[in-house]
Amino acid sequence: MNRTDEPGDLQGQIARYREVVLRYEALDEEIDALIMSHGGSSDKMPPGDLRRYRQLARERDDLFSEMRELEQSLQLDDDDETEPST
Repeated sequence: MNRTDEPGDLQGQIARYREVVLRYEALDEEIDALIMSHGGSSDKMPPGDLRRYRQLARERDDLFSEMRELEQSLQLDDDDETEPST
């Protein structure tokens, strides 16, 4: 039996996926707020805020990658959906 077939492991992966999605969304909102506080552009940020923006963006990118890996592991990709019959 594959580890991902075990009910406890599957539940753990789903819980982890939900956690990652929530963290991703929170970071995305924080990034948006930071950008908007500087007129909607990172070009207008002072150096300290620009460093913070880049750090948050890297963290968000890492979470996005983890989300995609979990989606693949959990077989959540959109390609599995069947098209409606005509």
